[in-house]
Amino acid sequence: MKLLYAFFCAMLVLLASTTGFAMDKTAVVTTTSDLANIVSEIGNDRVEVIGLCDGSHDPHDFEIRPSMVIKVRKARLFILLGMGLDQWALSLIDASRNSGIRFGTDGYLDASVCVTKLEIPQGKIDGSMGDVHPYGNPHYWLDPKNGLAIAELIAKRLAVIAPDDKEYFKANLAEFKKKLTAKIEEWERRLAAFKGTRIVTYHRSWIYFCDCFGLDVACELEPKPGIPPSPSHLAKVCETVQGGKLGVLLMEPFYSRKAADFVAEKTGVKVLVCANSVGGDEGAKTYVDVIENVVNAVCSALEQQASGDQEAD
Repeated sequence: MKLLYAFFCAMLVLLASTTGFAMDKTAVVTTTSDLANIVSEIGNDRVEVIGLCDGSHDPHDFEIRPSMVIKVRKARLFILLGMGLDQWALSLIDASRNSGIRFGTDGYLDASVCVTKLEIPQGKIDGSMGDVHPYGNPHYWLDPKNGLAIAELIAKRLAVIAPDDKEYFKANLAEFKKKLTAKIEEWERRLAAFKGTRIVTYHRSWIYFCDCFGLDVACELEPKPGIPPSPSHLAKVCETVQGGKLGVLLMEPFYSRKAADFVAEKTGVKVLVCANSVGGDEGAKTYVDVIENVVNAVCSALEQQASGDQEAD
């Protein structure tokens, strides 16, 4: 019996190590690293969270691996960005055969239900429009005010999954909201001088960030969402940049810089490669870091442009 007990304990330890979860914590899987970081802020040492896609990968075409099925199989809560951006997660849920995280259960959470969606397409949608999302632009986490709503939604659902820790989650939520609200006020002050400024982006992924801080996207390097830049379209982008004296081109690290550098060489626009999710670069360790780094980069570039314009005058 002692040998049998020892064997049973060893198997439990092995199972915990292969799933990546500690047995005494609430197991959470999220589709992205940003959601995972917010979960860790709320759950802290009461949860074990795994984020599947980090900022070094494009979530549009993220490739799932067999090892992920095992992790999802043991999750008590599965959180998606939703709006079709992480559609690949649905097949992962099916493959896991975890009935507790299927759509309609407490273990399934679509974080997009708590935000106001931008750019919901009207009328018929077809392939000629590029990678258009029928439920709207899904890059909503880049508005930090949506980060507050996401955190509150996650805290409420964690309290349902682990009711004994409800007050713990509530206290951590209050601390996170206090921290993020203070940063939002700081970021708004820093960017206030540049309200109405037009910038260029690679993909149509910075709309929520720009909407939050009063910036305007003049054009994208992609002629249509998900369609690689063509020479003729880049020529039009160069005309727009030169005609509007645009000083900033914002893009993610997982896109090729070739087109951006071409436009920069022709127009002098400054290319800012910024992680749009946790883990996209060494400095993007938390959700707050992600927004902070983008604000720093944009402010620095626009301040330099303004200084250069004054010297030219």
